Amino acid sequence: MAKIRGRQPVSVQYYDSPCGEMVLASVGEALCLCDWNGMPCACRNKRRLARRLNAEFLVETSAVLEQAKKQLGDYFACRRKAFNIPLRLVGTDFQQQVWEALLGIPYGETVSYKDIALSVGNPEGVRAVAQAVGANGIAIFIPCHRVVGINHSLTGFAGGLEAKRMLLEIENKTKIL
Repeated sequence: MAKIRGRQPVSVQYYDSPCGEMVLASVGEALCLCDWNGMPCACRNKRRLARRLNAEFLVETSAVLEQAKKQLGDYFACRRKAFNIPLRLVGTDFQQQVWEALLGIPYGETVSYKDIALSVGNPEGVRAVAQAVGANGIAIFIPCHRVVGINHSLTGFAGGLEAKRMLLEIENKTKIL
């Protein structure tokens, strides 16, 4: 897609999930946003995309957005454990390192923020890791919902704790056909 007035076009669509309306965005052939529409985190993540990509948001579909909606539908119907959508991570080097670590959390399992801090080589950086997890703009595809407190308690989540609980419950009862 050609640039518009020197800005990078970013296609935007909306998806009604069982745990709330989500906003999806793609740039080129990659998903760059999957977040809860209307929540402060989604606004913050859209601002980051606008700033870092010099984005021009266009409400239109793209092949990757249609594929993302299909895969989300399969996930919520308990028919999908893994996603194969190309992702465009937009954040600091540290945030991207943490998000890559999140991609390694197996379906149906949870880890603590401390576990992620250890995996990225920053054992004393639990708070920094928590902030990077909270800045994840590609929820579900980058499974930040699988990160819990050290005592296995549900902790902050962009979509709310009820959405986090729902996602973890889906992953504990999935029947792949």
